[in-house]
Amino acid sequence: RQTLPAGEPDAVHRRHIVTALVVDRPGTLNRVSGLLRARSFTIESLTVGHTETTGVSRMTIVVDTDDEGAHHVEAHLYKLVNVLRVDNVTARPNVVRELTLIKVATTAGTRPEIFQLADVFRARIIDVSADSLVLELTGGTAKLERLLEVLAPFGGLEMARTGTLAMA
Repeated sequence: RQTLPAGEPDAVHRRHIVTALVVDRPGTLNRVSGLLRARSFTIESLTVGHTETTGVSRMTIVVDTDDEGAHHVEAHLYKLVNVLRVDNVTARPNVVRELTLIKVATTAGTRPEIFQLADVFRARIIDVSADSLVLELTGGTAKLERLLEVLAPFGGLEMARTGTLAMA
């Protein structure tokens, strides 16, 4: 993020979600991330997976920038040979999800309360051991953050997040 001279108003930065359809070729992910890094964009999340078309993957890229910066991200991505299509889905009707796995410390006394919290957040308990539980939660970032807040007093042992997936 560039620093503006004193007295100039800062442009409004927000999360922009850009999706790109790319040809599956070795090095495509490296070229996309390198292009954004070289232009000083901070990637908050970058998720890649196969699509319904053989040989084509969908990248979901989340960057914290203003509207002009998001436009530059789109333009720069189109310059790459393996990029087939780019869409900024931020302002369009979209579905955004993220998957999180959370391992939480438990005791016989805290286990029922964690089960109740999992139910409230529609999380699934996918593993149980004598001293911990592993929960799986899919949803928007805000929902995931709220669950993490309420589980914090129990002692989170480990967490893994997929990053944002989006579809217009």
